[in-house]
Amino acid sequence: MTVQQSIRPEAAQATGEVVMSARHVAKHYGAVKALKGVNFDIHRGQVTTLFGENGAGKSTLMKILSGIVTPTSGQILLDGEPVSFHGANDALAQGISIIHQELALAPNLNVRDNIFMGREIRTPRGVDFAEEERVTRALMEELEEEIDPLTPVEELRLGQQQIVEIARALQARSRILIMDEPTSALSASEVEVLFKVINDLTAKGVSIVYISHHLEEALEVTDHAVVLRDGEMTAYAPRAEIDLEWIVRNMVGEGFDLGSPPASRTGEPALIIEDLCVPDPSGHGLVVDHMNLSVRCGEIVCIYGLMGAGRTEMMECAAGRIRAREGAVKLHGCDVSHLSIAERIDAGLVLVPEDRQRDGLVQTMTVGQNLSLSSIAAFTRGLFTSRKAERKVVEDSIREVTVKTDGGGAMIGSLSGGNQQKVVIGKMLATRPEVILLDEPSRGIDVGAKAEVFKLLARTAEERGLAVLYSTSEVGECLSIAHRIVVMNRGRISAEFDHTATKEQIMAASGEAVHH
Repeated sequence: MTVQQSIRPEAAQATGEVVMSARHVAKHYGAVKALKGVNFDIHRGQVTTLFGENGAGKSTLMKILSGIVTPTSGQILLDGEPVSFHGANDALAQGISIIHQELALAPNLNVRDNIFMGREIRTPRGVDFAEEERVTRALMEELEEEIDPLTPVEELRLGQQQIVEIARALQARSRILIMDEPTSALSASEVEVLFKVINDLTAKGVSIVYISHHLEEALEVTDHAVVLRDGEMTAYAPRAEIDLEWIVRNMVGEGFDLGSPPASRTGEPALIIEDLCVPDPSGHGLVVDHMNLSVRCGEIVCIYGLMGAGRTEMMECAAGRIRAREGAVKLHGCDVSHLSIAERIDAGLVLVPEDRQRDGLVQTMTVGQNLSLSSIAAFTRGLFTSRKAERKVVEDSIREVTVKTDGGGAMIGSLSGGNQQKVVIGKMLATRPEVILLDEPSRGIDVGAKAEVFKLLARTAEERGLAVLYSTSEVGECLSIAHRIVVMNRGRISAEFDHTATKEQIMAASGEAVHH
């Protein structure tokens, strides 16, 4: 029995009353038409899932529905009446909340203050911090997360920050809740809890709009599916009429896959990780426990594991971002463990981090400036940079990683999530590395952009002999371009497979329960 069947037996035949709808909504940014006359309905007490590639217009539509953006034309109806919002607070006052894909938390504040920011519980004597703390503890209990309300958000891992964002929206007690990629940083058990919360909310009549690139997961909770493509609604169907193939076909067209491994290379080992131990930040035990791994020139290796398996810590340690307790990182046989991040980049070892917004991009810079940032030394002489040489690096990178942009002068924030991710990868490839580490390279990007990212890595591995090591928590991505799949569980390698492995074998080795 699927989760869908166990949760919502009546959902397929129920259409539900429409509480909010968009009618012929269009949004133009200059010459770019983000939305081209979209019609969209939200049903009371049901989950409407919005599918579409990066840049299809999903986030723009959600920002219009939540009052953040004003449409160029068309209208929004709430309970059948036309409505126009004067900002997000106006929409919130009318019961509409949004959980953003890119986290909108204040890292220097604690969990309690983030949840109540802008809507504090006030008494005649000031803010009632004790009551806010009590409510925060209750929310964390509901989300089955052991997070102290007084913990600074910056000390939480990405998945826990996402939980805080979800708790903030739940606290608002909205009647329409928009979730833009709510599970992109969550572990399998956290996703299960979120789905229970969604079930409870819809049972109370709350309407949910759900956006996710995890297609199989989204099918578990949806009642209706809508597909956006290039700013237009291309397909709509109730849950009973859709499956994975229907979604992918309507999103990206027929005959689609994530790529296949390039012809296998038996080059020299480019990266060797030897007996690596990384301490847990809490001081209890090891998060990477005596790990040994090698990646050859031209080889693509995938690291699969659940949240907390130690994948991120292993990669960040190899790249020089965190210190090892013991062990060595070797590049072509030379120990680079003592080198700084910049020295490792010079030596040919680079990392594309998981959190592109915080660690991979400078939001105030253009696409070109972000692309050329890591290879700046190549066109700098003394205090001067060669604009011509920089422009060539930028143009080559945009072409190589197929970034959809108006050119190097466009602001990075104007790009979709998938194109931003390609800029982060392009920036690192511009340094001409010999080993590239990618931590969750497809987090928050759609199947089309995902395929482009993987094909780019496969091509670069084949043409340049680049050694590629990428991590993923999506089992389908292990079986795309990797020659080898290494499974991590609690800081250790629990299994190793070639590309003929099955999803079930990989998931079982990670300690994940396999659902049928």
